[in-house]
Amino acid sequence: MSCHEVKNSWRIPDLLAKKSEGGIFSEEEIAFIVRSVCDRVIDDCQLGALLMSIKLRGMTDGETVYLTKAMRDSGKVMSWPADWPVVDKHSTGGVGDKVSLALAPALAARGVRVPMISGRGLAHTGGTLDKLESIPGFRASMSEREIYECMSSVGCCIVGQTADIVPADRRMYAARDVTSTVPSMPLILSSILSKKAAESPKALVLDVKFGRGAFMKTREEAEKLAQKMVDVGNGVGMRTTALLTAMDVPIGKTIGNALEVREALDCLRGQGPPDLHQLVINLGGELLYSTGLVETPTDGIREIHEALVGGDARATFCRMLQKQGVPTAVAESLCGPTPDYQMLPSAKYVTPVPAHSTGLLVDVDSLKLAMLSLALGAGRKKIGDPVNHAVGIVLLKVVGERVREGEAWAELHHDTPLPDGSLQEVQLSARIQNTFNFHPVPLIAAKLV
Repeated sequence: MSCHEVKNSWRIPDLLAKKSEGGIFSEEEIAFIVRSVCDRVIDDCQLGALLMSIKLRGMTDGETVYLTKAMRDSGKVMSWPADWPVVDKHSTGGVGDKVSLALAPALAARGVRVPMISGRGLAHTGGTLDKLESIPGFRASMSEREIYECMSSVGCCIVGQTADIVPADRRMYAARDVTSTVPSMPLILSSILSKKAAESPKALVLDVKFGRGAFMKTREEAEKLAQKMVDVGNGVGMRTTALLTAMDVPIGKTIGNALEVREALDCLRGQGPPDLHQLVINLGGELLYSTGLVETPTDGIREIHEALVGGDARATFCRMLQKQGVPTAVAESLCGPTPDYQMLPSAKYVTPVPAHSTGLLVDVDSLKLAMLSLALGAGRKKIGDPVNHAVGIVLLKVVGERVREGEAWAELHHDTPLPDGSLQEVQLSARIQNTFNFHPVPLIAAKLV
């Protein structure tokens, strides 16, 4: 039922009392509540009370599945030809995470369709759309017809949420933000997965991160979230798997929008950082396996690797850019054999960060670097803040490499004078020591199905 077919089968105060007393909603009650949210039958005070009751009393797994379905059905649900293997990926957010830019075209180059609905960055995590909008002409807003045409001719697109997809989530999320109910597991799950379910994918892979630069700080927290997401994703009809991945150090060597686009293009040439390449091929391999296009995840990993190193993914990305508004000359210059990165924004100043000692770089604090990048203007502290696409941080050395005292191990790209103490802060984010007992943490910690 749509948001405009509200039937007054229940009284809102009675439903609020039920949840505040620890009751369990039926599927029909949840559908009524979500329709009432859309049509504002529930006023702001009642919505705040409902969200707080859910945060304090929780929801059963069944309730969370019902809530996700009802939110999905509150707006437009995409439909595709039956023979299209439609898939998507979701990351819980990280530092330097430009995986989607390489993953979507690599998957499309191997015959699956990827209607990726992405978001913009907030706080210390960068947004996929912010990165892509550093490319001149890129248009994240597309109509349903344009999305279908891009999916049909290219195989993938990366777009923002349209006004008619999961409208219930917009009002509920805004209310969560002002009622301190953002960190509620059922509300987190339903918000994320309802938007993915509205894409009607046959398979979904989750990249659930843990560590300093992630929202989930420990593996145990991430595993709990991942298992819940897998269960709800499967409950709403998407074949869902999850990879637990470490987020103590940045992904790749860049933090910042245009800088990360450059690195994603390197990955699309098979020349990107090993950790970025590993994430892309493992996530892609899972999706190829989930759709039955390969017999094992290992076969899928090999297929995605070949799409990257062989140029098929890069050619697909070039076509996607053009479909999404990038002039042909710009797209071809960026995606050609010898890329012209002058097409992308660049900062006025580049300040090297010298190493404070000689030895092995054994740790880099991704959260400290992300917060500095935010201070430089690469991100936003609140929704609606402008973003400087040119600024950010480049790592010249990564964990496991040797560095000499005074040698630059990183660069700060900035358009204005550096904030006081920022150079010292980024120096302290690196741990350099002489050691023969260094053992890097595995990037991919576990797989959940």
